[in-house]
Amino acid sequence: MTSQLGGAPVARQLTRQVMVGNVAVGGGAPVSVQSMCTTKTDDPQATLAQIGRLAAAGCEIIRVAVPAASALDGFEAICKDSPLPVIADIHFDHRLAIEAAHRGAAGLRINPGNVGSFERVDAVIDAAGQEGIPIRIGVNAGSLDPQVAERADLTLPEKLVASCASFVAHFEERGFSDIVLSAKAHSVPVTIETYRRLSRELPSYPLHVGVTEAGTLRQGTVKNCAAVGTLLADGIGDTMRLSLTADPVEEVDVAWELLAAMGMRRLRPELVSCPTCGRTQVNLIAMAEEVERRLRDVRAPISVAVMGCVVNGPGEARDADLGIACGRGVGVIFANGEPLRKVSEEQLVDELFAEIKARYGA
Repeated sequence: MTSQLGGAPVARQLTRQVMVGNVAVGGGAPVSVQSMCTTKTDDPQATLAQIGRLAAAGCEIIRVAVPAASALDGFEAICKDSPLPVIADIHFDHRLAIEAAHRGAAGLRINPGNVGSFERVDAVIDAAGQEGIPIRIGVNAGSLDPQVAERADLTLPEKLVASCASFVAHFEERGFSDIVLSAKAHSVPVTIETYRRLSRELPSYPLHVGVTEAGTLRQGTVKNCAAVGTLLADGIGDTMRLSLTADPVEEVDVAWELLAAMGMRRLRPELVSCPTCGRTQVNLIAMAEEVERRLRDVRAPISVAVMGCVVNGPGEARDADLGIACGRGVGVIFANGEPLRKVSEEQLVDELFAEIKARYGA
């Protein structure tokens, strides 16, 4: 499977395919975008409302915490009415995973290292097998296989991969191979090295990529894009969640921006804008921000440029589908580097969006 990156095909590692509801993960399917609800699962209406916002933003798979038995009724109601396949996120209590599987989960996320004995893990495997749903084996730096965690001869990436390998071997011995793997840390270098090792040592399993505990919107975006962007360029990753301490809609927006920037998938328009310089004769920053805001309502995978120089702008953004280039009191609307017409500065943005609507119906 190849994706376009900078105009050149990028060979993606071909893993086996797992279905999460109606969403294919691995096996050459497009890299899917996930997020996790921040609402309380025992409040299904609030959770479904958030899922609706996430779906509108482009989320394709949603994860919901099931922290206690009191959340199970809400979880069942969420699964019943969610427009997205719902993964149950379970820690510690294997009984919650079993019950979630029987109540409509499209998949389970567990860390076998904190569930307890393998007898408990086996009971979860059996429940997932009965319901025909996959399990994501999610290993984190803070909760490794206890036997692996104690080994002083291994680096953290080696411990994360060894934990995954031991769990995968056990699942396969039980006859269960509907597996997605993740091995997350908050460090960008550790994340990159870990997933590169996973892709070499367990090459057939779909990988869920992301940086855990990455931080708030600004820092978390940088860390996730540095790590996940590097992995995607290596052809590694089948599904992604870019964790942020923020509204989860921000996670989805950043994920799509990253996929678009990597040339892999585009859901919304791309904004190309110059950084301005001493030649700029308009308030280009404000103009670009207005264009960016109005592009949020456009559902067309186009490239739109906002350039500060009427002389060089169209040439510098010749790959853009549409754009504006500004001069003193006047600007040019252009398409694919070719000028269309001159417009007064005050009308530039409105005319740009009139052209977008005329061409793309958006």
